[in-house]
Amino acid sequence: MVTDSQKIKKIQRGVVRAYQDLLSDPGGWHPSMSSMEFDRIGSEEAARLEEMFSMEEVYLALLELNGDKALGPDGFPIAVWQFCWDFVKDEIMGFFKDFFERGKFVRSLNSTFLVLVPKKGGADDLRDYKPISLVGGLYKILAKVLANRLKKVVSKVVSPTQNAFVEGRQILDAALIANKAINSLLKGDEAGVLCKLDLEKAYDHINWDFLMTVMLKMGFGEKWTEHSRVKARGPHFPLFVLGMEALSYLINRAVRESFLIGCRLRGRGGSGIQVSHLLFADDTLVFCEDSQDQMAILSWLLMWFEAISGLSINLNKSETLPVGKVENAEVLASELGCKVGSLPSTYLELPLGAPHKSMAVWDGVE
Repeated sequence: MVTDSQKIKKIQRGVVRAYQDLLSDPGGWHPSMSSMEFDRIGSEEAARLEEMFSMEEVYLALLELNGDKALGPDGFPIAVWQFCWDFVKDEIMGFFKDFFERGKFVRSLNSTFLVLVPKKGGADDLRDYKPISLVGGLYKILAKVLANRLKKVVSKVVSPTQNAFVEGRQILDAALIANKAINSLLKGDEAGVLCKLDLEKAYDHINWDFLMTVMLKMGFGEKWTEHSRVKARGPHFPLFVLGMEALSYLINRAVRESFLIGCRLRGRGGSGIQVSHLLFADDTLVFCEDSQDQMAILSWLLMWFEAISGLSINLNKSETLPVGKVENAEVLASELGCKVGSLPSTYLELPLGAPHKSMAVWDGVE
């Protein structure tokens, strides 16, 4: 434990500087997205997103929040706002009216306590700590209201490969499809590679100009995108999945032009469907043939995605998982610059490539 006051202050300054760099836009050149096309919401749906906030809408969003979460800078848990609604509802609705008309709010409402929680025992590097943002109550309520609005239309613009924040889709769906793909390869005596990719601090690194461009291309109005720019930081606001559609677009285009093959899930009739990738927010699986050319193409796609979005692949946490008889696993992994893993593994904390009849593989899954 450090006890010297000068060393403590030096560490404090270093931590502050590190997170200032992390949470600021580095600027620089970004490729054009003019050729990218996405599904769009209708004009009526876009207009409803920009309607004045109603008291019923705000109150329902407030009730959906966990009242016992840790306090933010305002010192009030959400339970206080829930319990005192009849006394504070006029002030809260005044805040929402002001935000609707001006597109911004008092800066102090966005103040955040950043708490560093160690990921493991004996953590001695800043990367070994997970930052948790503790924000104020009004900010949480606004985030929830905007998230509820977006969830009503997000399924119109998010591809079937994305399983996060879309009603009717569950975390289990992605894991089941991934295991089905592995079984299909093994039963067909085929070889393939699963690329299990980790995006480095995705919610902090995403470029907001990129995200706003994606939203406008999806048919969202300018007022809504500006509201989102003010608020939408954090893993519980589904804007992030819209940005991941750019990666889906790049992979799908490569598949259409036969640069990537993916995996075919065989049905009983022998036809089946093709699966090229799966997403759950930023948790990404990409299916490739055991081909060095395909791995090189995937590497270029990821570099292009990083250039337009600001998101980068954490190679230390990413891995390739050979399926079947893959002879050149190390060479294939070197194309991405990551390590070679092995099956069984996990995806979304669920078993991946494990014998499904074995009870032991489900130990620790809650």
